[in-house]
Amino acid sequence: MENIGNLGHMHPLSQVITQTTKIFKDLGFVVADGPELEDSFHNFDALNIPDDHPARDMQDTFWVKPLSSKKLMRTHTSSVQVRYLEANKDNLPIKIVVPGKVFRNEATDSTHEAQFFQIEGLYIDKEVSVAHLKGTLEYFLKNLYGSDTQIRLRPSFFAFVEPGFEVDISCFKCKGAGCGLCKQTGWIEVLGAGLVHANVLKAVGIDPQKWQGFAFGCGIDRLAMMKFGIDDIRNFYSGDLRFINQF
Repeated sequence: MENIGNLGHMHPLSQVITQTTKIFKDLGFVVADGPELEDSFHNFDALNIPDDHPARDMQDTFWVKPLSSKKLMRTHTSSVQVRYLEANKDNLPIKIVVPGKVFRNEATDSTHEAQFFQIEGLYIDKEVSVAHLKGTLEYFLKNLYGSDTQIRLRPSFFAFVEPGFEVDISCFKCKGAGCGLCKQTGWIEVLGAGLVHANVLKAVGIDPQKWQGFAFGCGIDRLAMMKFGIDDIRNFYSGDLRFINQF
């Protein structure tokens, strides 16, 4: 029989994508997908980020010529949230997660890349509260980082949610005592979340008086870096088998 040698294994980012989607599937979420080449309406306008909104300055965008087409490489997987709501506004409630690649026109360093992966979550129903959001994220993060993981929500701004939160987890390295990983705070910021803004629902023809929801999003690369103790995001895309074969 021919010796085919090592068959290889999943890339560490693929491992984390598989694990995170399984956790949410266990909660009844469906995996959704959408195009990487987007338009301004789905990437910005419908998410309560119009042309003159300062939130656009937070995302350095790759625009595609001609600029008059308003086409771009999506800056977040939140655009799929809009597309899924458009297609399913008459089939509510919905629960989806959206893993996928996104693009930002920014300088590359140990924690930033021009391309990276995100996972977006969206739940729409008639009675949804911050308690549902916190419970869902707590289940997710405990399953990803360990049952002793604690979470906290801090008020923050994201144009497509209100109220909005930064979500932190207790440092799994020092168990909250303070170390270099958590910058002596005992906490590590992992994702952004909040209750879906009424303007987002209105943009796709859903009555916010009848339906509410929560949304969250995080960088899969960041989740993987913390989970595996990786200190440079560029290692994921280097193609160096000495790095990949460790996982």
